[in-house]
Amino acid sequence: MACASFVKLNVASSSWTGQKSSFGKRSPGSSTRRVSFSIRASSYTDELVQTAKLIASPGRGILAIDESNATCGKRLASIGLDNTETNRQAYRQLLLTTPGLGEYISGAILFEETLFQSTTDGRKFVDCLRDENIVPGIKVDKGLVPLPGSNNESWCQGLDGLASRSAEYYKQGARFAKWRTVVSIPCGPSALAVKEAAWGLARYAAISQDNGLVPIVEPEILLDGDHPIDRTLEVAEKVWAEVFYYLAENNVVFEGILLKPSMVTPGAEHKEKASPDTIAKYTLTMLKRRVPPAVPGIMFLSGGQSEVQATLNLNAMNQSPNPWHVSFSYARALQNTVLKTWQGRPENVEAAQKSLLVRAKANSLAQLGRYSAEGESEEAKKGMFVKGYTY
Repeated sequence: MACASFVKLNVASSSWTGQKSSFGKRSPGSSTRRVSFSIRASSYTDELVQTAKLIASPGRGILAIDESNATCGKRLASIGLDNTETNRQAYRQLLLTTPGLGEYISGAILFEETLFQSTTDGRKFVDCLRDENIVPGIKVDKGLVPLPGSNNESWCQGLDGLASRSAEYYKQGARFAKWRTVVSIPCGPSALAVKEAAWGLARYAAISQDNGLVPIVEPEILLDGDHPIDRTLEVAEKVWAEVFYYLAENNVVFEGILLKPSMVTPGAEHKEKASPDTIAKYTLTMLKRRVPPAVPGIMFLSGGQSEVQATLNLNAMNQSPNPWHVSFSYARALQNTVLKTWQGRPENVEAAQKSLLVRAKANSLAQLGRYSAEGESEEAKKGMFVKGYTY
């Protein structure tokens, strides 16, 4: 970060986040080594920590509606609507003006277009969220492009101009950010792709914090492939080790970030499907081995799972206490039934909003470890996996 002041932390502190460090020499006859770390202090640090804690509040999670215009167009096309700004605004207005949504949702990730939009009666979307005690967030990456020198892998672009864009998003009311990069198991992953993903996430996180935005760190491990769950665990541990190394190198304050990992599951084409208990066991094993307890929240992506499966897996992970708030940042696993209920018709808005509340409440209960799938609809049980994209 740009701020030149430093804050010295005791090694016992959870904030082991600095690049600048001093390692005390072991004295003769001593069996221990004294270690101290330093982190850069930012004028936003207290606010970042408070925002992260608010988003990671009990029984609440994140609604992800930051699909690009092209991706949103595919969603609209599934119900026979054209991809126009008017239709995108109508759909997002349906979501963001749902009465009572703030009981279950603590943050909403928006696409840039949505951040600057208003309702048809002139209320800013960010104000609609604030009225429900929901923190507005913003997608800041510029998408995936081929990574030269890799095994047909990708890297995420968007660092150029990120500081100025982040400052503008903060002025507009955003208080957290999201940057999604991906790692593909069938493609290796190569050491180059893993390092590029980790470094890009770390630079984005540092820039976001320097401009008052809590960064969501999301190295998504794609579901593509026929690999077993043990292979997913191996790759996830490798990726997250690299990510946290570079977060520390970039002086990112861990108490002021949120994570958005994939659940540890078998590849989508693997012959054996894993139970919620198995997925919870593997996923929590990975988190406990790699994620410091200073991080306030783990907000899982749904990864192309059905609405019910994503909720069942989250519920299984909350059957015993965790060092972090373990919750959700779902897109399709919250929106699928909503979209099909709405069908683009004004007379269906209320019913669609009620279906959103049903899904939000189900995941709220899962965050608390109290969810049951009894009474769920068949539609909610249908999978939503799309090869190469498990958002």
